[in-house]
Amino acid sequence: MKNIIKNSLGSIHISKEVIAVLAGNAAIESYGLVGMVSRRMSDGIVELLGRENLGKGVEVQITEDELIVELYIAVQYGTKISEVANNVIERVHYSLKKHLGFAPDKVNVVVKSVRVK
Repeated sequence: MKNIIKNSLGSIHISKEVIAVLAGNAAIESYGLVGMVSRRMSDGIVELLGRENLGKGVEVQITEDELIVELYIAVQYGTKISEVANNVIERVHYSLKKHLGFAPDKVNVVVKSVRVK
């Protein structure tokens, strides 16, 4: 599994929730990002998540040879969506590599909402 680090003393298993929180914290620092939104919308209403719930806006999929992180975000009106998304991808990729010791194979960004300040 991609989220297990093995060495001579044993192994370290990193949960999906930890990866989701690290990815959410990295993403929220990106310019043009208003916030993370829930993966599941009820009645088409998008609600921004607070700092304590950032992991709910991130979906982590782990297989034997692949780690995929999918982020659900809201962007600020007037910003270039592709630039914001690329910035989020780069930040999450860098942050996970720095904190976990391995990088995700894919970082997908789903823009769920545009907010006017």
